Amino acid sequence: MADISQNIIGNNTILFDQNFFSKASTSWFEKDYWQNQGAITGSAEGRGTTYFFQHQKVDMVLRHYKRGGLIGKIVDDHFLFNNIASTRPWVEFNLLTKLTEWDLPVPQPVAARIIKTGIIYTADIIIKRIPDSNDCFERLCRAPLEKNVWIDVGRCIRRFHDKQVFHHDLNIHNIMLNDSNIWLIDFDKCFIRKGNKWKSLNLERLLRSLRKEKNKAKDFFWQDSDWQYFIRGYNTPSFS
Repeated sequence: MADISQNIIGNNTILFDQNFFSKASTSWFEKDYWQNQGAITGSAEGRGTTYFFQHQKVDMVLRHYKRGGLIGKIVDDHFLFNNIASTRPWVEFNLLTKLTEWDLPVPQPVAARIIKTGIIYTADIIIKRIPDSNDCFERLCRAPLEKNVWIDVGRCIRRFHDKQVFHHDLNIHNIMLNDSNIWLIDFDKCFIRKGNKWKSLNLERLLRSLRKEKNKAKDFFWQDSDWQYFIRGYNTPSFS
């Protein structure tokens, strides 16, 4: 069970699970800190650079919050501060904590931080890394997924929808696979949402991302007929 603590260090506010760290430190969120310890195990490029590191034999992920879209071209990583509870990392951290308690397949949150300067803030989050996993896009660039895997992906998404979890950016890059499970990642701007009408639109977003990658990538082993197996899995009631 998570043991959450919140601490203020200067203009840094840190939220963390004491199962992973015993005392708050701003150093956790600095790439150089982990690099100096020889703890960095890799990195990935996306909206900024995400760093992978190991702490006490636990693999973790460090991500700095960046803006996207047109605003991101003007304002790189600054956000307007209203209150601590509504900041991007606090919302994501607390949502991931709840989803972990519900036994949904998400990365476990470890720590989050905001640095407040006047009415703006910058932010970072650390999560536990999903072991031996690849995102679905990478897998599809190498080989097609078997029908039963698509069925399992559909069942996975249905589990989230049954709990009214709205994933703001449901796309093929945010679905992770390993030998034992299907996972969802990147819960920035996600929340518990009432109603049901949004669910079909959420699925359409995922389908658009598949078709988009199919049109872009030279090797992408997906075809429209695979979608029926996803839907078959999605339409299978889940009791987990």
